[in-house]
Amino acid sequence: MEFQDGAQGTAGGTPRRAEDGQAAWPAFAVWRSTAADPVFSEWLRSAAEPDWTAAVTHPFAAAISGGTADMRRYLIQDFQFVDTFTALLGAAVAAADRFEARVPFGRFLGQTVTDTERGYFHRALEALGVDAADMTSPELEPVTVSFRSLMDEARSSQDYSLVLAVLCVAEWVYLGWASRTVSPPEGFLHREWVELHSGPEFEAWVGFLRAELDRVGPALGEAAQRRVLTIFREAVRLERGFFDMAEG
Repeated sequence: MEFQDGAQGTAGGTPRRAEDGQAAWPAFAVWRSTAADPVFSEWLRSAAEPDWTAAVTHPFAAAISGGTADMRRYLIQDFQFVDTFTALLGAAVAAADRFEARVPFGRFLGQTVTDTERGYFHRALEALGVDAADMTSPELEPVTVSFRSLMDEARSSQDYSLVLAVLCVAEWVYLGWASRTVSPPEGFLHREWVELHSGPEFEAWVGFLRAELDRVGPALGEAAQRRVLTIFREAVRLERGFFDMAEG
């Protein structure tokens, strides 16, 4: 799929919403001339409002931080992203334009996704009494299908800026809500999920993703910048939709 301004596409068979108002959003070169924080990642984040704020302040995210969220459906659906997200990280290693960028992706892939995070999922789903069938092949919610499709589209594009955009949304949104936690919840289901998405190491990881977008984004032509904007905004919309689904 070609990511174009205001284009209708498909994500898992579901029509993708046209990017409402994107044509009116100023080009990066114009926006940065008056912006308080004139970096590319902030241009993207600002353009993703109000979905961005709705996602990082979502009631379900707040319930995770408070230790009261019903995690069963949420984690079953989220576990379905592990393979697709792993492939997207692999695409980042392949598509990155320099060795210094490849190393953090490889390190995060090996140490966090395939070890720490995958281990959490297995312990959490077992504690929730989820059987093997629901763990590996549940009925997918429409938003899960759409988000997996978006990740696959970014991966298959082999475009480093598009891969970065989806990865950055997935991690930055989670840092946004998890870092709002006042005190760690008691049960491991909630506490470890918060800990996986907050703290100095995760902040550094998100900082790296943002810095890469800030490095490569300004050098893109305006049409390519708009393609990054399209996929970034769609990813934020889906993050918000995923919390809506979990909240029920």
